[in-house]
Amino acid sequence: MSKNTFTLISESVGGQATLHEAAQSAGGENHSPHLQWINAPATTQSFAVTIYDQTAPTGGGFWHWIVFNLPNTTTMLPVDAGDVLKNLMPEGTVQARNDYGTYGYGGPHPPKGHGDHLYLVTVHALDTISLLIDKDTPANQIGFNIWSHTIDKASLVFYYKIK
Repeated sequence: MSKNTFTLISESVGGQATLHEAAQSAGGENHSPHLQWINAPATTQSFAVTIYDQTAPTGGGFWHWIVFNLPNTTTMLPVDAGDVLKNLMPEGTVQARNDYGTYGYGGPHPPKGHGDHLYLVTVHALDTISLLIDKDTPANQIGFNIWSHTIDKASLVFYYKIK
């Protein structure tokens, strides 16, 4: 890895999520993971963070967390930043509605016996200070807006299954 590579790391999730991150409906505690990133492009105007289960049996995946309008000075989100009631996000940050229909983080809850689900965690460096959409914009439309403004991104993967 180059010393200048845009990199996302987590003290919470490595290769596997635990009950700490899993949804309450799956018997978990629903704590969003710690995330930290380094070496974002100098031209970054803001950040977005997403957690997406591309293996969900929905025909279109499942959005677990969509955050945007994070100031370009942000380099870390603490554990539980995805709990909108705890107000741990920088001012102006938007936590959109996830595919559970709630705002903020919704942890893994794959169907029982469905095997490992792959959760892609991505921090997007954006070329705009603010996406001109709101927290009720449909997830796929937010994803398109993030994609169209992404100048670089860093990701990590974790897995989770219910036996």
